[in-house]
Amino acid sequence: MTRRLRVLVFLVVMVLVAAGGLVVVWARHDDEEPVTILGTWTGAQAKQFESLLDGFGIPFRYQGTAAQREVLLSKVQSGEPPDLVIMPGLGELAEYADQNRLEPLNGLYDPREYGAPWKPTGASTEDVYWVPVKADLKSIVWYRQGSAPAGSPAPLRSWCIGMGDDGASGWPGTDWIEDLVLQRSGPAVYEDWALGRNGVTWTSAPVRGAWAAWAELLGEDRSGAAARHALLTDHRGEPDAHGLLFTEWHGCSLEHQGSFAPSFYGADDARQARMTDSAPLLPGGPPVRGHEVSGDFAALFSSRPAARELIRRLASREGQRRWAELADVFSANRGVAPRGGAVEREIAERLRSGPRCLDASDVMAPAVRDAFYEAALQTIARVAAGRNPRIADLARDVQRVQDARSAQDDDGRTAPTTVCSTR
Repeated sequence: MTRRLRVLVFLVVMVLVAAGGLVVVWARHDDEEPVTILGTWTGAQAKQFESLLDGFGIPFRYQGTAAQREVLLSKVQSGEPPDLVIMPGLGELAEYADQNRLEPLNGLYDPREYGAPWKPTGASTEDVYWVPVKADLKSIVWYRQGSAPAGSPAPLRSWCIGMGDDGASGWPGTDWIEDLVLQRSGPAVYEDWALGRNGVTWTSAPVRGAWAAWAELLGEDRSGAAARHALLTDHRGEPDAHGLLFTEWHGCSLEHQGSFAPSFYGADDARQARMTDSAPLLPGGPPVRGHEVSGDFAALFSSRPAARELIRRLASREGQRRWAELADVFSANRGVAPRGGAVEREIAERLRSGPRCLDASDVMAPAVRDAFYEAALQTIARVAAGRNPRIADLARDVQRVQDARSAQDDDGRTAPTTVCSTR
């Protein structure tokens, strides 16, 4: 219901009250409005999510888009945000919470079922404003069954790299840089960098060195053709195809991608996909120091009872178990038992044990994250053009954005205070 319509409803209700009329009819009409949900899931996964929600018996209207951040910002600025949003950007959700746009989720789920690094608490508030409703493992590499990679750094020609996306293009590149920071320098340095603290800046050696290592890998093809191909290729491959790993014309054998990658491959090919830890295959062949993980987090812009009930059911152990079954996804809920074959069990084990760090760019403030994405695209574009990527300059550019953002941040009470977990 729009703001203008709410005003009209209010005026009509006042008239009805004066006349001893039907106030309950209007209240019931408002309660029956569908819960509006904005998420990133499209295609088959959107249909699976809608099937899950159908089982809740709560009227809803779901909109899935890869350009979710832009769509959400437009809706918020127009004064008509969705009741419920599901997105990976914790930094973005923290900003909305600090603007008092999000409703607390206190009491809607059992926090004991969601441990670190998924804890939704912020710096100076006991309220919780988001809960993970889907988890993914990163710091892994996919390969075709029977083509297991050697346990040593892989050359550029082995890698399937696609930088394109419908929305926030650039994140496949930042995933490489983040993974290199984590594996080379460990969780403590990675966390300090993601949170901008303890002197670990964008120009610090661990960050600049990891970034340069990725650029050097791209530069193994001096003609720039591989970088140009990656820049123009969608990370999912061609529409209705088999992803990058199973498209023969790509000629690659390794894909540095999260646990969601098999959803691009198609059912038959996905059964032939295998995974391994990324660290030994990255430039320099560092040891496995941990795993990057990501999540899709649900948050409320509305206090409507139907919206609160929907998120309660979605975050519950039963809701998460059913969601995992319907869509072959992974849950951060400790009460949801691992399922599937050997590959799925390996992923579930890594999601629940050992050092795990949330995707750094997801935790960063939106302005910093976007600058990082842009810098990753500039890196590969410069390599494609046969130019020096000038990593130091790009790192300073992102640092300037972070410094400006920090100067404006006089509260930051909801931003995450931890990124990594060893338990």
